[in-house]
Amino acid sequence: MRYSESLIEEVRERNDIVDVISGYVQLKKKGSTYFGLCPFHNEKSPSFSVTPGKQMYYCFGCGAGGNVYTFLMEYENFTFPEAVEHLAERCGMPLPKKEEDSKEARKEADQKTSLLEIQKEAARYFYYQLKSERGALGLSYLKKRKLSDAIITRFGLGYSNKTSNDLYFYLKKKGYQDELLKESGLVTIEERGTYDKFWNRVMFPIMDVRNRVIGFGGRVMGDGEPKYLNSPETKIFDKSRNLYGMNEAKNSRRPNFIICEGYMDVISLHQAGFTNAVASLGTAFTSGQASLMKRYAQEVLLTYDSDKAGVKAALRAIPILKEAGLSARVISLSPYKDPDEFIKNMGSEAFEERIIQAKNSFLYEIEMLKREYQMEDPEQKTRFYQETAKKLLGFPEELERTTYMEAICKEHQIDYEGLRNMVKRFAYQMGGQPLVTIKTNPKPMQKQGKESGIKESQRLLLTWLIEDTSLFEKLKNWISPRDFTDEFYHIVAEMLYQQYQEENTVNPARIISKFTKEEEQREVAELFHTTLQTPMDEKQRETAVNETVYKIKQNWCEYAGSHASDFAELEEIKKVKRSLQDLHISLT
Repeated sequence: MRYSESLIEEVRERNDIVDVISGYVQLKKKGSTYFGLCPFHNEKSPSFSVTPGKQMYYCFGCGAGGNVYTFLMEYENFTFPEAVEHLAERCGMPLPKKEEDSKEARKEADQKTSLLEIQKEAARYFYYQLKSERGALGLSYLKKRKLSDAIITRFGLGYSNKTSNDLYFYLKKKGYQDELLKESGLVTIEERGTYDKFWNRVMFPIMDVRNRVIGFGGRVMGDGEPKYLNSPETKIFDKSRNLYGMNEAKNSRRPNFIICEGYMDVISLHQAGFTNAVASLGTAFTSGQASLMKRYAQEVLLTYDSDKAGVKAALRAIPILKEAGLSARVISLSPYKDPDEFIKNMGSEAFEERIIQAKNSFLYEIEMLKREYQMEDPEQKTRFYQETAKKLLGFPEELERTTYMEAICKEHQIDYEGLRNMVKRFAYQMGGQPLVTIKTNPKPMQKQGKESGIKESQRLLLTWLIEDTSLFEKLKNWISPRDFTDEFYHIVAEMLYQQYQEENTVNPARIISKFTKEEEQREVAELFHTTLQTPMDEKQRETAVNETVYKIKQNWCEYAGSHASDFAELEEIKKVKRSLQDLHISLT
């Protein structure tokens, strides 16, 4: 059901964020702000802040932040409407009923509830079968894999019988209709008959972060194919946004996640004490899975299989993790294939040592790149150096780039000055300027780098406006919301400008309430909690503001020029371009 903005705001205002979060996190007041241990990642020193004046929370450790709605959506995994309803109930505020909307919403909610009940019943059934005489084959397999009774119970492992419709008849007796059972993904219903999705398999219940069974994985007993089978996607099961074992791993006291390929890897690691292990669900690693990890940790350790497919999967996952703001390292399992095999042969202490030795993800990429070339051949050796140099251009900061160059040269016996000169040459060829300019203009002439720089400028200006509302008046003749060409920042800018015009201030919590996606709420919260660390005097700050405004206006001219539909628009753009020659904004 959709609720009006005024109602959403009223519900938020009736639920003080300190009171709500205090029910989940122990908070201590320091000045005008409350602090506690962040519930979204593991930490020893409190970096999780709750500000009553802004009615917002923000973690300076992991970046989690938002208003009272965001907190419930992240902590309880509520949808936005569910968060509104929960808080309305909490403060005793009745919500309006819209018959059409409510009927449709209730129907969908009831269906999801029923699907969750079916998955739960199936998990119970599979677990019971494993413990029965008919599940002897499955139990024997798990025991051969050296799993304890405790870990079997903890992960709710089960067994699907050799009879291909046992589960169907069991669920029918529970009163579930064929249409709903078909929707669950657990059975196939067609004219020729009814068949269970899983039979003669060891079963691995897949749970979401709220410990609800949302699907299954099944390992066939014997030589059947496919070896592993997963539930299809349903209204409650999205493979791209869930991770096997995350319901357990999110509560681990370890500071990172270990990502594996298979169910058994995760379970073996948990049994060995590595309770931060998770696995993707039979698909390539996704940005949605990376975002889920980002809620709870800042680092991910990759333990994909050591074969070609595993290496490929690791190389594919690394940029996705980086894009999500997660650092990554790669654990070497050599000479063993996977974590399960390593643990059984070497034990937990040896695995702990491998974690300490885990390789930086960029250095791992270089190592894998090297394997593609015959280093005895001078031509191929040179091509390896060239590709390495191009990869180093991905670091916008000169100091970081230099650090990696030194590490690569040491590890691969490459002449430092030779590699440095090659990097400089490629930078010049790609951008038309010498490398020394890369520090202020990362990845010159590359579209991605340019867009990233423009986006950062827009973000920086929004941060300044939030930090110092007096800038609205000083910039009003030069900057307006239309100049923010990034779609997200454009929306935020419109809200900020409107609030300032109406109230002569900005209201962070109210702006966040206008966004229903967790990622967007988090990004807005970060804008309101960013503190510019670079010390600047008054003159330096004025120069920085002018340069940022110039860059944003120049980008708008390019953007508007490419979208202009008539001569009048082009004339306006030319006028703006000419005015930039006289740009000077005084902050005094």
